[in-house]
Amino acid sequence: MSRVAKSPVDIPSGVDIKVNGQELVVKGSKGELKLDLNPLVAVELDGSQAIVKPVQESQQSWAMAGTFRSLVNNMVLGVSNGFERKLELIGVGYRAQAKGNTLSLTLGFSHPVEYELPAGVTAETPSQTEVVLKSADKQLLGQVAANVRSFRPPEPYKGKGVRYSDEHVLRKEAKKK
Repeated sequence: MSRVAKSPVDIPSGVDIKVNGQELVVKGSKGELKLDLNPLVAVELDGSQAIVKPVQESQQSWAMAGTFRSLVNNMVLGVSNGFERKLELIGVGYRAQAKGNTLSLTLGFSHPVEYELPAGVTAETPSQTEVVLKSADKQLLGQVAANVRSFRPPEPYKGKGVRYSDEHVLRKEAKKK
């Protein structure tokens, strides 16, 4: 039985939740997110709390209720505070520049990498070697950060590449003669 599903989701002021059948809509100052609910899960609104309950008493229903409780909590946090992910570019000549909804990366290839950001994600470049991605949707933000990192993942010998700011890259020792 999921212990996560038993705790309700607190709804801060300024966040509006609506349940239309099997669709959940969360609106806040940072945007609007929608989620299709699993048939094994029901969401009840009780004042300033949302309670995610399983429809039937089975292990799978409780597992889904825990999963959807976490998803609803991430949606509420996203539309009220937003999420951000920081990336660092390590390497000589590696640069990033945000131009509208395009992220231009110079990563040691013969051409610059132009990455089109999806709707709902914004990018800032405080310095040439830092990228800050912001979004209300945690899942989309993580996927965009992983896509940007995949252009040049950090290599283990010199540590060059695109890495998350909190990532620790294990370094290998070079070959000895």
